[in-house]
Amino acid sequence: MKIASLEDDLDQARRIQQVLTTAGYACASYQQSRDLLAALRTENFDLVLLDWHLPDIDGDDVVRWLRANIGARIPVIFLTNRSSEDDLVEGLRAGADDYIVKPMRPLELLARVAALLRRSQIAEPVNDAFEVARYRIEPAARAISLDGAAVPLAPKEFELALLFFRNQGRLMSRDVLAECVWNREIPATSRTLDTHLSNIRQKLQLRPEHGVRLTSSYALGYRLELISPSEDNLGSPP
Repeated sequence: MKIASLEDDLDQARRIQQVLTTAGYACASYQQSRDLLAALRTENFDLVLLDWHLPDIDGDDVVRWLRANIGARIPVIFLTNRSSEDDLVEGLRAGADDYIVKPMRPLELLARVAALLRRSQIAEPVNDAFEVARYRIEPAARAISLDGAAVPLAPKEFELALLFFRNQGRLMSRDVLAECVWNREIPATSRTLDTHLSNIRQKLQLRPEHGVRLTSSYALGYRLELISPSEDNLGSPP
């Protein structure tokens, strides 16, 4: 897997490259946005890491160029000092798939990179049944079961749940969810999305004891995370 890293701080760039190469990835490091854009025109990358503030072209403009000229096939992660919700929403709307707030934590970086690479390399057949933790999802039958028991879902609830199960680990903004499930923008004042999210949480029992967790930040979006048994037991009494 080949990763492009855009970071103008040389020490940070070297650290990112060291973390990725030690984990077995090939990493090409760039300090100028124009150099990365030139490389994207001629080379194939499996993932791009972007800083936000750069001396020539800011990272949000880089990701807009990438989406306009290359498309959605390359996952993009912002690695940035900008941590306000407004900034992060702007980055996601520009076309980024995820973000990591500096200072960089190597294990978090590797986990996010691995999750995005898995999704980009393995395309789930549209109608093939698949399993996530203790859930079985059958797109053709529009059915989801937990431990073998079918969970009744309304049509839009099923579509929303299917979207999360197919994109486990991926942060998805409210705009993306609305576009994918309802094919339109949902006003911020509407409770439609929130009601459907609450319904699938309750009906599907999206809890750590079932191997998943649906995390949320109202402004940034939502993420369905896989929970290992060891993680689930961390908070349990002896």
